[in-house]
Amino acid sequence: MAPQRVKTKRMTRGLDQIYADLRSDKHLAQYKNLKPAEDLPGLGQFYCVECAKWFEGEHSLVQHRKGKPHRRRYGLFFSVLQPDAQTFADSSRLRALKDEPYTQKEAEAATGLRTDNSSRKPSALTNLEEKAASMELETGRRP
Repeated sequence: MAPQRVKTKRMTRGLDQIYADLRSDKHLAQYKNLKPAEDLPGLGQFYCVECAKWFEGEHSLVQHRKGKPHRRRYGLFFSVLQPDAQTFADSSRLRALKDEPYTQKEAEAATGLRTDNSSRKPSALTNLEEKAASMELETGRRP
């Protein structure tokens, strides 16, 4: 049996690209300008940023936004962009989006190609542990 090949026919945009689209209008405009409008559904007028999909008309875009797959994806991105918002089910996709996507420099440093002197931001769990340790030192007892 031959090894499975990666199918690129219906390949969607990656999480890091969608993350950049939501953060920057310039990034989204560059992506939209790459594709000729004649080749896109609805001549490129109806685009869902969170799902990275083009639609034929306004009605199909509105129906898509009411659907469960869009609400699930939008909820995940919305909770990442606004941390105080109520989050949906904790899935692997949400956990991947909580942190900023890794840069090429960080990827090369992980493989040993370069030295990286900067460190990633400490996680919230480490901050809580440090806070608990400082309270323990101040009061002399555990919280």
